[in-house]
Formats: sequence, C-alpha cells, structure tokens
Amino acid sequence: QVQLVESGGGSVQAGGSLRLSCVARGNSYNQMAWFRQAPGKEGEGVAAININTYIAVYADSVKGRFTITQDYAKKTVYLQMNSLKPEDTAMYLCAAGRPYDSWNDASRWPYWGQGTQVTVSS
Repeated sequence: QVQLVESGGGSVQAGGSLRLSCVARGNSYNQMAWFRQAPGKEGEGVAAININTYIAVYADSVKGRFTITQDYAKKTVYLQMNSLKPEDTAMYLCAAGRPYDSWNDASRWPYWGQGTQVTVSS
C-alpha cells in the first residue's frame, strides 16, 4: 500500500504563491502527480513527475506558473504555484502510481492523498 499526505494549501490573493507538498510512503509507484477538483468543473491533472527520470509534464492551464519538483530521498513531491488565479481554486490531490500513458487520467492512478484546499480570491 502507498500512503500520501499533502500539505501547504491555504487562501491567497490573486497573483500570490503557494507551495504544496506531498510525502509518500511505500514503493509501488514510479510517478507522482497533482490533480485538482473544483465544484462544477471536471477534475484536471495539473502536473506529473517521473521520480526516476525527473521528467515533468504540465497541463496547459498552469504552464509557466506552476513547477513540480521532488526530493527523492524524502519521497516528497512539491508543487510551486505562482501567479495564482481565481480559476486555480480547487482541492488539490496528490497521486502516485505507474500510469505510463494518459497521465492526466485520474483512473490510471491507484493511490491518492486526502487533498489540500487552495483558495484564490480576486
């Protein structure tokens, strides 16, 4: 079993920044990702990283503003979010697994954290 714990969410004004963290326990994965869910909107894959190659991918909606990184030794992935917009308001969830293709398909990820809320006010 893989356990994931997120932290770092909160409330921020538009244009501000937040840094999310996700700590993993277990070994049954080679990628980690951040997804977000908001009422009235489809869930969206925000970013993903291969923990072995460090290759990262991003949703077009966050490119240039968000950066996913990791501390391999600490089994921790981060999401640095800059220039936040009200549209970024959502529950952000950390995921781990071996999705291979279709990384932004939530059904490909077997392990999930509890989520951390991000609220961006205008």
